[in-house]
Amino acid sequence: MSDSTVQLHDKEFTIYLQENEIRQAIERLAVQINQDYKENTPVFLAVLNGSFMFASDLMKEIKIPCEISFIKLASYQNTQSTGTVKELVGLNEEVRSRHIIILEDIVDTGHTVSVLLEKLQAFSPASIQIASLLLKPASLQHPLQLKYTALSIPNDFVVGYGLDYNGLGRNLRHLYKVKS
Repeated sequence: MSDSTVQLHDKEFTIYLQENEIRQAIERLAVQINQDYKENTPVFLAVLNGSFMFASDLMKEIKIPCEISFIKLASYQNTQSTGTVKELVGLNEEVRSRHIIILEDIVDTGHTVSVLLEKLQAFSPASIQIASLLLKPASLQHPLQLKYTALSIPNDFVVGYGLDYNGLGRNLRHLYKVKS
């Protein structure tokens, strides 16, 4: 296999987006967030495991005072969303009256983000926005308002840059889609 294809478990993936394209999209997103929050100190909530690379690269570009925390939610099994969100690690920071920016690796069905938004509303934050590396508009099943989206993609299963297929592929520096 070359750098343009990878084998993970029983599936072959081909390169979809190069690392430099992803980083440029993240840099554009950071400019917008820096502008929008220049008068505030937001709390970034990175949803693990998938958002770790996105969160890391985005935070390198954030120039305003901010905090970051990590929460862990899960709703995927194999290549399909289970539709059930399991909270694995809770929120430890005080977010009442704070501006929250949720960092997601990918929003496809919207199940995870919808549940998270509901849970966070109970803490009475000043505001909640979603920043996602990837958005699959054709897959959305919930009416979500994503203020910050780095890249919109078709309804393909993708891995790399933090996203996995049954635990493998998170370490890949490019984004790959399943080969049809």
